[in-house]
Amino acid sequence: MRRWNGLEEVPADWGRSVVTIGVFDGVHRGHQRIVGAAADLARERGLKSVVITFDPHPDEVVRPGTHPPLLATTRRRIELLEGLGTDAVVVVPFTHRLSQMPPDEFVQSVLVDRLHAAHVIVGEDFRFGHKAKGDVPLLKELGEKYDFTAEGVPLVANGDTISSTFIRARLDAGDVAGAAAALGRPHRVEGVVVRGHRRGRALGFPTANLETTPHAAIPADGVYAGWLVCDSARYPACRWPAAISIGTNPTFEGPAERTVEAYALDRDDLDLYGEHMGVDFLARIRDTLKFDSVDALVEEMHRDVARARDLTAGNGS
Repeated sequence: MRRWNGLEEVPADWGRSVVTIGVFDGVHRGHQRIVGAAADLARERGLKSVVITFDPHPDEVVRPGTHPPLLATTRRRIELLEGLGTDAVVVVPFTHRLSQMPPDEFVQSVLVDRLHAAHVIVGEDFRFGHKAKGDVPLLKELGEKYDFTAEGVPLVANGDTISSTFIRARLDAGDVAGAAAALGRPHRVEGVVVRGHRRGRALGFPTANLETTPHAAIPADGVYAGWLVCDSARYPACRWPAAISIGTNPTFEGPAERTVEAYALDRDDLDLYGEHMGVDFLARIRDTLKFDSVDALVEEMHRDVARARDLTAGNGS
């Protein structure tokens, strides 16, 4: 698959293509349906399929400070889109200039001049152009002007309407299983492992403390079962069952700093500082609790680890 950072990287001799366009935050099952349909149609017509996505999130430019928590990093989005059979992904920098483009100019400069769109597939609620004045009917009308066809399809999978808003609500409620069902895979939070208070190591459960990426959609405070994932020179293609804690560690005194920590089950030999890691969430184990003593906390942590082991055993999704 080809990856282009900006429309200017699209080759001048790029032929006509089937294009789908959107933020695709999370690349959930509804998004997968749209991108898969574009890839299938392109193969049928002997064309190439292209996905256009944006970075940063448009709301960050149009309404700074109001954009939603992000379900996936840009790098993760590209990886997921690649797995759907598309021929190319172009990440378009979303700028103030782009946000001011009238719908006609947006279509001509983005879809026609660079990608030579023959057919465009978008979600039925897709909006584009200055102040989101463009919609699917206008896209079809502009297609007649610029010699492409267009269709808007519902974000539905197996009869269920899927939305990023719904998934964020599930995560806010701690329902990572419900979020995974809509995503089609476990939700992932990414970050670099940094030094924390090292309390877990002292208690016999050395954890990877993630400095998460900006604006990440982090599940509600609690303890979860899942996996700690990495792909680096030191730890290529690792995927360790893990017990994951999100919260402020209320049993201990000190600043109430919210952290995301993961203990790779039965591993005390890992040197993860500085590694870019991901945490995949399988199931919620319990709420965050404040314990009367460190001994009571350790007893509960042993139960958490046993539960995480049971939940992840034989579940490699």
